[in-house]
Amino acid sequence: MTESAGKAAGKGHRARLRERLIKGGAEALADYEVLEYLLFAGIRQGDTKPVAKALIARFGSLAGVLNADPAALQQVSGVGETSAAALKSVAIAARRMARSEVADKPVLSSWQALLDYLAIDMAHLNKERVRVLYLDTKNRLIDDHHHAEGSIDEAAIHPREVIGRAMDVGASALILVHNHPSGSPEPSRADIQITQKIAEAGEHMGVTLHDHVIVGREGHVSLRARGLIR
Repeated sequence: MTESAGKAAGKGHRARLRERLIKGGAEALADYEVLEYLLFAGIRQGDTKPVAKALIARFGSLAGVLNADPAALQQVSGVGETSAAALKSVAIAARRMARSEVADKPVLSSWQALLDYLAIDMAHLNKERVRVLYLDTKNRLIDDHHHAEGSIDEAAIHPREVIGRAMDVGASALILVHNHPSGSPEPSRADIQITQKIAEAGEHMGVTLHDHVIVGREGHVSLRARGLIR
């Protein structure tokens, strides 16, 4: 195949992908084809399919690619700074869309939207992160606080500090959230112990611990649903 014929074939493939995307909806493209299309922004000519498949092989899934660090993305052959930035922008857009479904709404009545937001934002982190969602009397989010990074124990998270911040921001309830980089959201003994201590500290100060949600690539676990919060 001549160079000009190769370029023509590439343009035809891109046009067909675009048509399937526009006319077929969310399930019209396979994950690697979604990546192919996103890579068009940074790779103006040529076949992006090998790059897309290499990215999925390297990071495990479409979500893994979109949540990867830009520097790590650029370690894959064919991915430059422009392509990495395009993929990063999609991840940022997804987070903001998910957050908008939670903002200014009672969190407990928008529980699935909250879980979706937390999964997008935290499931693929490679470090353990602890967040506290502080709620007002109508259970609306008033503060999404990045409390700490590292293993969840009293060295990383202090019940008095968690409840003290609730007092500072005028919260009447809170939801504790953290991720497990291992992928499994199953709670550890330390997870359960710190949850109980925060619940007890909050009870004394009139602050309710609604839940402790653990997020991982394999799903999420609610400690309240497990019966571990009274």
